Amino acid sequence: MPAPRSRRRPVTGTTVRVPARYYARAAEVLLRQGVDVARALRAARVAPERIGHPDATMRLDQVEALVADVVAQTGRTDFALDVGRALKLSSHSLVGYGMLSSPTADYALRLAARFFVLIMPSFRLRYRGGVPTQLHFEPTVRMSPLCLHFHLEVLAAAAHWELRELLGGELPAYELSFSMAEPPHVARYAELVGARPRFASESTPGVRLRFAHDFGARPLALADPTSLRMAELRCKELVHKVVAVGKVSDWVRMVLRESGDGMPTLVELAHTLNLSPRTLDRYLVREGTGYRALLREARQQKALALLDGGQMSITEIALELGYTDAANFTRAFRREAGVSPSAWRTRGRTTS
Repeated sequence: MPAPRSRRRPVTGTTVRVPARYYARAAEVLLRQGVDVARALRAARVAPERIGHPDATMRLDQVEALVADVVAQTGRTDFALDVGRALKLSSHSLVGYGMLSSPTADYALRLAARFFVLIMPSFRLRYRGGVPTQLHFEPTVRMSPLCLHFHLEVLAAAAHWELRELLGGELPAYELSFSMAEPPHVARYAELVGARPRFASESTPGVRLRFAHDFGARPLALADPTSLRMAELRCKELVHKVVAVGKVSDWVRMVLRESGDGMPTLVELAHTLNLSPRTLDRYLVREGTGYRALLREARQQKALALLDGGQMSITEIALELGYTDAANFTRAFRREAGVSPSAWRTRGRTTS
């Protein structure tokens, strides 16, 4: 009988770079709270004198090390909410300047969605005006669960406070929906007045703000056509210089891993990236893989986690992973692990 394959965790890439200015602001917030920021920066291998430079960037693996060290130091899971509140529209450089100079809230949010790659290259913002008005933040690169959940909460808190700033301090009530499970600090969401948080309610990784009220036509106090034209022109120039350094296959792996309600299809994944399914498949083939291979990998990882959890039957796990019955699941699992699901579970119990 072949030996079971090792239970390896996905390894995040080291090539994705994000603006350091947001983590410099996070360092300021944490320093005021007594966190040893110098230690966290050392853990992330980031030079303190570089993080505050306007053009400085950090690799995503450095960000993950920074977040992990702060959690290890403090034992806190809620500091992302403090970081999000500390961000202002002016924190986003030219994009924020363009938003403040926009004639209406709708124009400002459309501008933010167009140029969100300049704010946070590891995420995409989808905006839809009207009723309901929606802002949907989705990751575009692969990252660890801890790092993903940190960024989802930062984005949610930042969107709340920045929309209040944009609208002159008034923000309609809204639904705030996360893909992640309810955090231990859920009570702190009462600080986001008007938000109705819902957890594990998005089927793919991300966070969504949904307003029943259409506030897009509201004029903005600092509207300035000349400043807006200058900001947009400069943003377009910068976007042309942006180089996509993250692997498409890494992003697909992360979405499949984090999906909480079945597995997204190739068509659904392509739609998220504004690609045709054929183009997305071609990108994956170019990287030496394919959707079906990544789907098998993700299903196997989820199967291992569910089997080790011990709370669900083999049939329940099969249905959870999208198989039509337990027999199909057993055959697929045996091909990957070399043993049946029940044998894997029994081995885990005898070695624990």
